[in-house]
Amino acid sequence: MFKRLTLLWTVVRGDARQLWFALRHPAAPAWLKWGTALIALYLFSPIDLIPDAIPFLGAMDDLVLVPLAIRWLLKRLPPELSRATSQRRGA
Repeated sequence: MFKRLTLLWTVVRGDARQLWFALRHPAAPAWLKWGTALIALYLFSPIDLIPDAIPFLGAMDDLVLVPLAIRWLLKRLPPELSRATSQRRGA
């Protein structure tokens, strides 16, 4: 279980870093900025799909939906921007 959480953290951290580089790139489209703002709003909003009052499931929706949304945004980046952020992430 701990190994899976470590792997999940590594993937999310890498995707979040790539999203950060894409946002700061001069060719970043407006929809990327709006999408990232919506993800941050969902993450910090007290309104969730599953309330946080439910002990285990309340946090699970954030742990699943936020990485999926970040990955979804990254897959829709223009090819040249995706290459630039991948090269930056690897450096």
